[in-house]
Amino acid sequence: PPELVRKGRMDEVFFVDLPSAQNRQAIFAIHFARRNIDADPIDLPRLASASEGFSGAEIEQAIASALYSSHNTEDGINTELMLAELAATQPLSILMAEQIDQLRQWAKGRTVPVD
Repeated sequence: PPELVRKGRMDEVFFVDLPSAQNRQAIFAIHFARRNIDADPIDLPRLASASEGFSGAEIEQAIASALYSSHNTEDGINTELMLAELAATQPLSILMAEQIDQLRQWAKGRTVPVD
């Protein structure tokens, strides 16, 4: 209800958009580290570029899918496998593009943007 988000109850309303390329690269690095995957041979800038429009959760799930796929090969996780998993995933920014655009429009001038 509107009365719960008025000034005095909340200091600000923030809008966090989908992550930038730099943030997506960091998200890949974080999730690789959590799974003890050596990210040095992986082309993180290329993955960040290929994951345009992905949320952090969608990136995490692409990594999980790549882990399952890597069990069928001896190569393990690599750039090409990750690119294939990203290509096989339709992010919500594609599936629900209209709703996301509407949310972005609503947020302009009403919320504090967060990078």
